[in-house]
Amino acid sequence: MSVIAVGLDLVDVERVEQMIVRHGDRVLQRLLTRTEREYCLSQAVPARHIAARIAAKEAAYKALSQGGTERVVWWQDVEVKRDGKGRPTVSFKGRARESAVDLQVSSSLLSISHSENSAAAVVLLLH
Repeated sequence: MSVIAVGLDLVDVERVEQMIVRHGDRVLQRLLTRTEREYCLSQAVPARHIAARIAAKEAAYKALSQGGTERVVWWQDVEVKRDGKGRPTVSFKGRARESAVDLQVSSSLLSISHSENSAAAVVLLLH
């Protein structure tokens, strides 16, 4: 396997908290899938987990864009899931999936981390 592209993003948790206060559930419905919202809102500090998912989606978009694609990738086209051991994975739908197919992505890796102040994510696209 070889690396096709890498995406990295960092999100400020306080900025996400302010966004939620200003825009409420409407912004969560736009940014996160139903499954992502349910998971994040079940956590003790939802904003940390929301920030991590936003970072993962941005990192995935950046990785997909390195292939020169001009497609718009919607927030809902990238979903952060958890495997059977609780590890994060990334799933592509819609335009994100089309971009992954064009880049001949055979698999992807996602690493996310968060603290009180920030959340980070790295996405590797593999061939």
